[in-house]
Amino acid sequence: MVTTVQKPEFEELRPGIKTPAKETILTPRFYTTDFEEMAKMDLSVNEDELRAIIAEFKQDYNRHHFVRNADFEQSWDHIDGETRRLFVEFLERSCTAEFSGFLLYKELGRRLKNTNPLLAEGFNLMSRDEARHAGFLNKALTDFNLSLDLGFLTKSRKYTFFKPKFIFYATYLSEKIGYWRYITIYRHLEQNPESRIYPIFKFFENWCQDENRHGDFFDAVLKAKPEFLNDWRAKLWCRFFLLSVFATMYLNDLHRSGFYASIGLDARDYDKKVIEKTNETAGRVFPIILDIENPNFYGKLEKCFSNCEQLRAIDASTSPAPIKFLRKLPLFVSNAAQFIGLYFIKPLQTDTLQGCVR
Repeated sequence: MVTTVQKPEFEELRPGIKTPAKETILTPRFYTTDFEEMAKMDLSVNEDELRAIIAEFKQDYNRHHFVRNADFEQSWDHIDGETRRLFVEFLERSCTAEFSGFLLYKELGRRLKNTNPLLAEGFNLMSRDEARHAGFLNKALTDFNLSLDLGFLTKSRKYTFFKPKFIFYATYLSEKIGYWRYITIYRHLEQNPESRIYPIFKFFENWCQDENRHGDFFDAVLKAKPEFLNDWRAKLWCRFFLLSVFATMYLNDLHRSGFYASIGLDARDYDKKVIEKTNETAGRVFPIILDIENPNFYGKLEKCFSNCEQLRAIDASTSPAPIKFLRKLPLFVSNAAQFIGLYFIKPLQTDTLQGCVR
């Protein structure tokens, strides 16, 4: 009896090259910024810490880490059906996010080389790490007979403009939440090796230290610019970025809960732990953190998730476009109301938490 492995169909640009996922509000974004403003930044207030972090970057602890070993030398056809689709999606999203970081950091390093060499050096060294991460993930996709055309991604993606201080808020949180995501998965699979369905997870312990060091770099930059942290506007923006990063992760991961189930994790429990740890970490530099223990916090996120699932169902329906829009409109309004409600949950002032056990 001959059996056929069930494999999902993926749209391809050409044989073996996956068409990039459609851009939505929840997909990894590519960024650009005001390079002239960045070039004029005076970081002398915290220059010693920045130089110490750059010296650590130069040690390049992971220079020999991202090398595929014999564990990869097998067929992965047993990862099939919905699990295969979700796993490919996980690799693609992770690769796109890492490549986005590489592009931003590389361009900043190039543009600031002569005008702000300290920042430029830090960005160039971080771009080295992000390139390794993206390349390793893209190579993993080839085990599933696919890969991404990263050059095509560079040219085809829309770029979001953020002022430098917003770049620092966003990248600091991105790197720190990346650390907590990787280390949480690694520790879970270390205790439950039977759930490690693919060897890339063995690399997460060292990998997440790159994310942590990058986050420390942005922490030091923010501390060198106290005006980015110490006024009422900073508190509003820090609250916005914390909420945006947490909500995006929560909605994405719950929609892909099958992937986490395949490695023995409950997506909700996993995300709550990552949010708790990232929120706590952010309190070391941000003037506020979110009150994630407020009973309305996860209730409103769950309502957003329910709305998003209904929006996906409407998109998948055969209704005419005008009817789809009318059906979606109240869900858009509800999501906006939930986000506003989340934003106005009173945050915790980190200066009042100093010395507290959290």
